Amino acid sequence: MIQFAHKEILWFLFSALLMLAGYIVYNRHRRRALEKIGDRWLMGDLMPDASGAAHHWKFFLLLAGTTLLIIAAAGPRLGSKLEEVEQKGREIIIALDVSNSMLAEDVAPSRLERSKQMIRRMVDKMSNDRIGLIVFAGDAYTQIPITDDYTSVKMFLAGAGPEMVSKQGTAIGSAIGLAVRSFSSPEEESREGGSAASRGIVVITDGENHEDDAVGEAARAAEKGIRVFTVGLGDPNGVPIPVRPGSTAKRRDREGQVVVSKLNEQLLLEVARAGNGAYIAGDRINSLIDELDQLQKTEQKTKVFSEYAERFQYFAGFALILLLLEVLIRTRKNPVLQKMNPFRTEG
Repeated sequence: MIQFAHKEILWFLFSALLMLAGYIVYNRHRRRALEKIGDRWLMGDLMPDASGAAHHWKFFLLLAGTTLLIIAAAGPRLGSKLEEVEQKGREIIIALDVSNSMLAEDVAPSRLERSKQMIRRMVDKMSNDRIGLIVFAGDAYTQIPITDDYTSVKMFLAGAGPEMVSKQGTAIGSAIGLAVRSFSSPEEESREGGSAASRGIVVITDGENHEDDAVGEAARAAEKGIRVFTVGLGDPNGVPIPVRPGSTAKRRDREGQVVVSKLNEQLLLEVARAGNGAYIAGDRINSLIDELDQLQKTEQKTKVFSEYAERFQYFAGFALILLLLEVLIRTRKNPVLQKMNPFRTEG
């Protein structure tokens, strides 16, 4: 399928139609003017060297050449071209806690919304890196696989919330384990012509882990060369959890007691230590970015992408050939052109 880089230039094709209409009108006017002078066949005998066919051929060559030049100027792109691009970067998977406790508003506007703001800032600072997004509560789910499409990451991030998970809780270990499995393996990278990118997992949570062995999962990630960073949000003294964002009503347990959520910094410190990473307080996003910058950017596998190949040169070349022929054709009769004259009628 053909596409054009500058579609607006195609409007000039109407000028070619105007040229054709003008020539038809001129040709009729010329023929009628000659008929007023005398019989057409008699005029032909009086001007034996004049070639009406040459006039027609010169015009249509000029018209075709002009049309092709307009198309060439519009930048036609036809077919596809493959290019190989080698980039150096990192692979980073963000595990975002979307459990109900993240709705707590001890961090304005809430722990969850502050987390999203942090992630957006992280993405804005990235260049040539690949990023993935995992959400977790009582279990972990892949929201965005490893990608370099930062726009998609931000789009899916906007809709992340407690309602997207069916099981409540805070399974930090499950999130880390899923993140480890989501990375492309070093063997796959080597087979495809690249080297393993530096890998990091960023766990953003309040640290209230009730489900699994988060420290053990972080240690297993570190054994594979994957560093685990933790970001803690919330008040260590604990605050009530609203029923929904902006609500004054608080969540209560089965006994009717108000549920209080506390930041568990100790656990997050242990997870980061086991994962050969670092623990970052939620209000120190720049520190997190600095920590991630310490991950060495390595050569990733060659990326192959397609784009339209420019084809304007063919249209321009044919146009120049036609215009050159137009210049070479003389208005005197030519035996060859006389035989090719489509406007000749038998007398």
